[in-house]
Amino acid sequence: MDYMCCDNNQNDYGLKYIDAQGYGLICKDYKIEFPPQHQDKQPGMEYLMVPRPIFNNPYYRASGKLMNKVAIITGGDSGIGRAVALGFAKEGATVVIVYYDEHKDAEETKACIEEIGGTCVLIAGDIKDTCFCDKIIEDTMNRFGRIDILVNNAGVQYQQKSLTDISDEQFDLTMKTNIYAMFYLTKRALKHMLPGSSIINVTSITTFVGEPELIDYVTSKGAIVGFTRALATNLAPKNIRVNAVSPGVFWTPLQPACWEKEKIPTLGSDAPMKRAGHPYEIAPLFIYLASQDSSYVTGQVMHINGGQYKG
Repeated sequence: MDYMCCDNNQNDYGLKYIDAQGYGLICKDYKIEFPPQHQDKQPGMEYLMVPRPIFNNPYYRASGKLMNKVAIITGGDSGIGRAVALGFAKEGATVVIVYYDEHKDAEETKACIEEIGGTCVLIAGDIKDTCFCDKIIEDTMNRFGRIDILVNNAGVQYQQKSLTDISDEQFDLTMKTNIYAMFYLTKRALKHMLPGSSIINVTSITTFVGEPELIDYVTSKGAIVGFTRALATNLAPKNIRVNAVSPGVFWTPLQPACWEKEKIPTLGSDAPMKRAGHPYEIAPLFIYLASQDSSYVTGQVMHINGGQYKG
């Protein structure tokens, strides 16, 4: 393959060479999919991303795996949460989407679910607030009378070059959003979950590889692994399953909301598949863990990362 050197008029985004097809070379080939971009607000807005993440697989064939189930999904407005919400709806579940303030993204997701004949309820607020967590559970029970699936997906992620750059306030915010809120909501949902129910927590590949510029995020995601394993053992006698999904690099709003814009074009370049994932590629794993197909699976951390980490 012939490569051309980048000149002063072409930004190489950290890659040494780029060819006419958009492939770059450092020590391996890499196709640039995402132009430099950054959002100043967490957890990020999907409608502002270029290109938009792919969250729907039109070739997916549902079989009613979640028929008549009620699922609560935090961060369900966009990214992985959006793909999971749509996947659950395709399988027959009623979806309660909990989000912070990304109203446009949330309304888009709701419209997609309703377009396929699904039922979706939006609840906006701050999951760090225990009173709001009470409201989520109360509203869900008042409207639907049951909670079968809880997906703890919401989170924040801030890039910092060193530990000394992480303020006490940032560390507190990251921990409260990513792990405290998971504890708050799970504790309240459990009062209404019956045998056969499923809890799915979202951790991260960064916990297993030790991403050096996400120290507080990695810490929170490591706590989620421990929380998942201990809670799974605790709830096994009640036949309530608890598992975790550990995504690698996926093209979601969290990426431009976290990383400096120059890093965006090379997202996923470290994976053997040489690309980032799109949300639709991870949704079937959540469907599996939510359904009775995984009736003998609990306490597990499921890795999906294009081969970057072999768990």
